[in-house]
Amino acid sequence: MLRDQADRHPDTIVIVDGGTRVTMAELRAGAARVAHELIELGVRPGDRVAMWGVNDPYWVMHAFGIWDAGAVIVPLSSRAKGLEAAAMIAKTGAEVLVTGEGPPGVVLADLLPPGTGLRHVLGPGTARGARLLTEPAGVEERALAVRPGDLCEIMSTSGTTGTPKGVMLDHAQVLRGYWDWSEIVTLDEHDRYPVIAPFSHGFGLNAGLIACVLRRATMMPIRIFTPDALMSLISDGRVSILAGPPTLFHRLLDELDRADWDVSSLRVAICGAAAVPAALITRLVERVGLERMINAYGLMEGTVVSMTRAGDPIEVIAATTGRAVPGIEVRIVDDDGKEVATGERGEILQRGYGVMRGYWDEPGKTAEVVDPDGWLHTGDIGVLDPAGNLAIVDRKKELYIVNGFNVSPAEVESLLLREGSLAQAAVIGVPDPVSGEAGWAYVVPRPGMTVDPGTLLGWAKDNMSNYKVPKRIIVVEALPANANGKIDKMVLRARASAS
Repeated sequence: MLRDQADRHPDTIVIVDGGTRVTMAELRAGAARVAHELIELGVRPGDRVAMWGVNDPYWVMHAFGIWDAGAVIVPLSSRAKGLEAAAMIAKTGAEVLVTGEGPPGVVLADLLPPGTGLRHVLGPGTARGARLLTEPAGVEERALAVRPGDLCEIMSTSGTTGTPKGVMLDHAQVLRGYWDWSEIVTLDEHDRYPVIAPFSHGFGLNAGLIACVLRRATMMPIRIFTPDALMSLISDGRVSILAGPPTLFHRLLDELDRADWDVSSLRVAICGAAAVPAALITRLVERVGLERMINAYGLMEGTVVSMTRAGDPIEVIAATTGRAVPGIEVRIVDDDGKEVATGERGEILQRGYGVMRGYWDEPGKTAEVVDPDGWLHTGDIGVLDPAGNLAIVDRKKELYIVNGFNVSPAEVESLLLREGSLAQAAVIGVPDPVSGEAGWAYVVPRPGMTVDPGTLLGWAKDNMSNYKVPKRIIVVEALPANANGKIDKMVLRARASAS
C-alpha cells in the first residue's frame, strides 16, 4: 500500500508536524532505511519489534520500517511505566525496542527492569540506517515478501486475568477494516486529520496513522493533547476531521460560546461507542456546520464492528453505533447463547474478517472468546433495533473506560499489590464527569502495616499509566465477600454510589 501510494503520489504531504512536512516518497524512503537497520540487527520476518513514544513523524516512519522488515509491531503506550512495558515485551518475545520521544522527562529505557530479554534498543541517537542516502539492498525483497495473512501488529489489551493480552491482527484485516472505515467517514486527500489517540492505541494506529496513508489524508500527530489547545489546533491547522469522546465536542461548543473561533474547516466528527446527547449533535451541526457526525463501535479483538451512516437521523447517531460494517455479522445472545428478540438486551457476538487471529501465545484464552463457529464473544451488552442499529448498553466484563482507554480492574489490582503494603485490593469503575469513568481502589493493609492513601497514590503514579491510576484510594479493614468467598464488587459499587 505504501509503495503504491509513493509511486502514484510521491509529492503528497502525508504528515504535518509543526514545521515538518513529510511526503509519501519521503515516508517510503525513510521506512526502507529503518528496515535496513533492523535487518542488520538480525530482525527476521515474523519477529516482534516493540515501539514506544509519543505521536510524531519518527513513530510513523519506524512503524512502516518495522513492516518493511517483515516484522510485527508491538506498540507500547507512551504512558506505560517500566513494569507494564516489560510485561508486554516479555510476553511477545520482542528482542528489539525502538524508542522515540517520550513525554517530558521520561525515557523508557531507563525505567525497564533488568531481564526483559531485549538484545537492542534503538533511539533517535542510535539509528545508523536513518543516515543512509540510498535504499539498501535486500529491503525491497523483504518488504515485498510480506503476505496479506502475515501478522501486522500485536496490540495490548487489558483482560480479566490481571495481565495484558496481545491481540494479533494481520495485514489484510487492518487494510480492509480501515479502508471501509475511511470510506464511511469519507476521509480523503483533502482532509487534515489530527491523530489525538496515541499510536499505541488501536484507534490511533489503525484509524489514524494507517487510515491517513491509505487515503492520502494529511496526518497531524498530536504528541500530548490538551483541551486548551483544541480551538487553535482546529482554527490554525484547518482541521477537517476530528475524532474523540463526547467531552471533546462539549468543550468545542463551550469555547465557541466564549469566543468567535474559525471552525469552518471542520466537516466530520467521530465518536466511539458512546451515548452522544442528541442536543450535542444538533448544536454541532447547526453551530459548526458539520457535514456529518459518526458514532462507531469497535474493539481491539474485532477491529471495526458497526458505524452510523450518511443520512442516519440524529436519534440513531445519538443512541446507537449504527449498523454492522461490510463483511461483519452481529448477533445478540442471552446467557445460554440463544439469540434474543429484536430490542432485547444480550451479549454482542461478532463474526467476520475483522475478528482477531487470537491472543499471542494464549490459545486457551483465545478459545474462551472466539467460539468454534468463529463468533467473537465481546463481553459487551447491546441491543439491536429493527433496522439493525446496535446500541451498547453495558459491559459484561468489569472493564471500565477512562478518557477512551479500557482499564482492567484486575490489572490495576495486580500492580497495586506490588507496592508491598497491601494484603488485598479491589478496583471498580465509577461514573466521572471529567473522564467518563474513574477507578476507585478499596485496599486492605497487610498485618502490622499502615497505608497512607496519598503515598500509595504517589506510588501508583510512578508505576502505572496515568489512565490506570485510581482517582480515589479507600483504606478498609476488610473487603466484602459473597457466598463463594469472592470479593463482592456489587457491594463496593453500592458503597461508591452512596458516598
